[in-house]
Amino acid sequence: MMSESLRVGVIGVGHLGRHHARIYSTLASVNLVGISDTNVLRGQEIADEFDVVFYPDPEVLLALVDAVSVAVPTSVHFPVVRSCLNQGCHVLVEKPITSDEEEGDTLVQLAKDKGKILQVGHVERFNPILDKVRPFIHEPGFIECHRLSPFQPRGTDVDVVRDLMIHDLDLILSLGLGPTKHIEARGMPVFTEHPDIANVRILFEAGCLVNLTSSRISTGRLRKIRIYQRDCYISVDLGAKDAVINTCQASETTAGEVQSQKVSASEDDALTRELECFIESICGTGTNQGVSGEEGVQALRMASHIVSLINQAV
Repeated sequence: MMSESLRVGVIGVGHLGRHHARIYSTLASVNLVGISDTNVLRGQEIADEFDVVFYPDPEVLLALVDAVSVAVPTSVHFPVVRSCLNQGCHVLVEKPITSDEEEGDTLVQLAKDKGKILQVGHVERFNPILDKVRPFIHEPGFIECHRLSPFQPRGTDVDVVRDLMIHDLDLILSLGLGPTKHIEARGMPVFTEHPDIANVRILFEAGCLVNLTSSRISTGRLRKIRIYQRDCYISVDLGAKDAVINTCQASETTAGEVQSQKVSASEDDALTRELECFIESICGTGTNQGVSGEEGVQALRMASHIVSLINQAV
């Protein structure tokens, strides 16, 4: 266990990277040493905001820290994370782990060789409402996932599957449904060169059917998962952090009576919980080990397969 504050840095301080820096600056167990960004004006602005040093050269920053958050565009995740690991830093990289799974596998092996922690920022895994509903999930037969958001230029260097749907793919894989049997996918580009809307159907060998829809060209926001299983239907609103557990109780006189139980979670910020978990994993003080590099590659592998199916159907 480490007794002193962990020295951390942030590489890439766009919209999400700024929040990494903001949260690190508030954690008692962390010393935010500095930030780095290719945009000098943005980098200096964020460094001034949190009273830390701006390092135009990330290699200089890496020599001064124990751990780093990487929130650069997906297209450069691989070289940046590889440099961080080679410098001996623990890394939390925003999702997806890399642009393709071979690069992801390389980073996972490098982290093992260096004896460093590599985690992936699948932040939805840290949504507090999931802690409340997971005990109710048993052998689901049908799952629906809807993740819709308005269009914004940020994140459009990849398709909607690796930008948005990958959150739900990671959640589905974390349920332990087993190997997949068949996947169907359709999607199309609308405002970018990549698919901006997609629908996917995944049949698992154990029998569960998952239907996912993701769009980054909608007029509003929606983040919901509906889980159907024997005698129970669970509706989860990830945005509102609440859920309804519907169960059917049979009686002597009726075939069954539906009872609904509303469950609400705390307002804890998912990103804060994720970064705290990252720090605790490094220091050996936590029980939640976060989303590992291997899990990040698993989600990316499924996302990449889905994108290939979409491209084949065009």
